[in-house]
Amino acid sequence: MNYDLIIVGAGPSGIFTALELVKNGYDKKILLIEKGTRIEKRYCPKEKTKKCVSCKPYCHITTGFSGAGAFSDGKLSLSPEVGGELPDLIGYDKAKEFINYTDDIYLEFGADEKIEGLENTEAIKDIRRKSIEADLKLVDCPIRHLGTEKAQDIYYKIQEYLIENGVEILFDTLVEDLVIEDNAIKGLIIIDSKKKNEKKEIFSENVVISTGRKGADWLKHMCTSHNINHSSGTVDIGVRVEVRNEVMEKVNNVLYESKLIGYPAPFRDKVRTFCQNPGGFVSQENYDDNLAVVNGHSYKDKKSDNTNLAILSSHNFIEPFNQPIEYGKKVSELVNMLGDGNILVQRYGDILDGKRTWEKELNRSNLTPTLPDAVAGDLTSAIPYRPMMNILNFIESLDIVVPGFASRETLLYGPEVKFYSNKIKLDDNFMTNIRGLYALGDSSGWTRGLMMASVMGVIMARNIKKG
Repeated sequence: MNYDLIIVGAGPSGIFTALELVKNGYDKKILLIEKGTRIEKRYCPKEKTKKCVSCKPYCHITTGFSGAGAFSDGKLSLSPEVGGELPDLIGYDKAKEFINYTDDIYLEFGADEKIEGLENTEAIKDIRRKSIEADLKLVDCPIRHLGTEKAQDIYYKIQEYLIENGVEILFDTLVEDLVIEDNAIKGLIIIDSKKKNEKKEIFSENVVISTGRKGADWLKHMCTSHNINHSSGTVDIGVRVEVRNEVMEKVNNVLYESKLIGYPAPFRDKVRTFCQNPGGFVSQENYDDNLAVVNGHSYKDKKSDNTNLAILSSHNFIEPFNQPIEYGKKVSELVNMLGDGNILVQRYGDILDGKRTWEKELNRSNLTPTLPDAVAGDLTSAIPYRPMMNILNFIESLDIVVPGFASRETLLYGPEVKFYSNKIKLDDNFMTNIRGLYALGDSSGWTRGLMMASVMGVIMARNIKKG
């Protein structure tokens, strides 16, 4: 089982590496390995059960062809200022050029032609004016919204295109280890992700790791085991906030997604909004070890009465502790423990009053939670003081931009933690210090989101073709 190129992980960066190679006539043997299943077989039973049933051996929302992208809100951020630090590696202008190129590929496979956030310039100026008053920065970023259900259609077409054009895809396959000799990649040890009983060794002198946030912990382990150069990056600790659509109506209509950054007192840590979903639904994702984290979806056709968005507080650790992924997992475990394995929800007003939220109190408000199995409780008993204060002070500032955002009935769900904190040291071709071993996407620590991960895959393909 010898291949010219093996790609580990069928998320956006891995998919677009294979896709760009195929589109440009690469006629060598490509193998794409995915821990989960085909995209059309991915299904969350919560649609019927109304509660998470902890699917085994993996959560279909986070695992399978296209990764978490197939079950996300499906937004493509069309600015180099959003989506991670890839522009620092390749340059701003090059990042912009490849965003435009990659966006055209999404359009080719059926993405909506409408771009949000380009019109209503006077209204945008008014939002920016209020942001300045609140000591927040409004980031200009046009958005192409795919929609959760439409994203699945687009990635299904890409999946079939790759298969029809000779890309071999191994589904339900787990990469247990890397085979490295004389500081060069030689292959991989793989096993069936459901049976986990028969190991196989496959060979290639070119391996691309693109395991996404789901595989960030595994990649950190590989780095430690095989002396792959890396550094500890940032971990984002936060909550998913939900309000009525009426509260966010102006921002939703003008920008669709408001990307705001602040450095609230007293700590002056970076705090930002992320993944805003007008008319959306709060959702649950399960990671390994039954870790439940909160996220948000936004469909093209199905709408709720609420808008949800993440507020994330960024933290760095250097010494003596430098394991941000483990830190984020511990915070998540504490929140899960208080929710008896479920997502926890608390009213903003109850936090200010220093009390937990009770189920009966949720039923009295104008705001009906869109995550029906979230457990009412006390987030402040689990989320550490520093990120919690950052989040609360940021909400207070955001209320100046969006009056009513800091209403007592505003809901905070937790935990929302982003596991992309391990940063791999790469050269200009995205190669690690191990010859022939490359790292891409969110698991590499260089991107955050669908578009930048896809862009990194396109550039990776160009580098392979050129080499």
